[in-house]
Amino acid sequence: MDKALYVGMNAASQNMLAQAVNANNLANASTTGFRSDFSQALALQVQGDGYLSRAYNQSETPASDFAQGPLRQTGNDMDIAIQGEGWISVVARDGSEAYSRAGELTLSPLGELMTADGLPVLGNAGPIALPPFEKLEIGNDGTLSIRELGQGPQVMSVLDRIKLVNPNTQDLVKGADGLFRRRDGAEEIADGNVRVAAGYLEGSNVNVVDAMVEMIALTRNYELNIKLMQTAERNSEAAATLLRIQ
Repeated sequence: MDKALYVGMNAASQNMLAQAVNANNLANASTTGFRSDFSQALALQVQGDGYLSRAYNQSETPASDFAQGPLRQTGNDMDIAIQGEGWISVVARDGSEAYSRAGELTLSPLGELMTADGLPVLGNAGPIALPPFEKLEIGNDGTLSIRELGQGPQVMSVLDRIKLVNPNTQDLVKGADGLFRRRDGAEEIADGNVRVAAGYLEGSNVNVVDAMVEMIALTRNYELNIKLMQTAERNSEAAATLLRIQ
């Protein structure tokens, strides 16, 4: 069978992988703090005897888009958004330290500060736990201040500080859980220059229009490769018919 069939099959399968990445971006267009993923295709020549006339392609996700998403005011004292560069440190489900831009914080029944996904938020000495309080204030440096039950309106106590980090984005890799970690597995040191805005949330940085255009382009490329496979099959059938006639 013509080798073009295998070229078309490879291109169609890689288009499906790129489409999956694009579809995941679109599905998270409204996810707080989401970072979209890039997709690219590499041309790989088929090694073997004879002239290198065939090239397959391989789709991969080389990196994520670290551009900041739009900020939306919520008025909720427990919502925070990173201003500019930086990350919120959390404890992933596997126990490792990970980084997120999703600042929709909540409290567990035990007073643990958690993300909306139920991940503990890290402070100066590990996961943050707060005693019962009447009011909570989060400073622009991540400092947590509370007014304890029964205290006057002017009595605010500083309890902890959210661990905010600012690693080099080239050192970060996104995991299957959507969280970012250092490539070397090390824990990042807290950066006092990172600032947050209380009462705001950062939206996804997915450009829906661009993602839709990319989806159409990938669909057309897929259909083109399917037609190539069909043409190769018809050519093979025609060649077999000619051989039978002879």
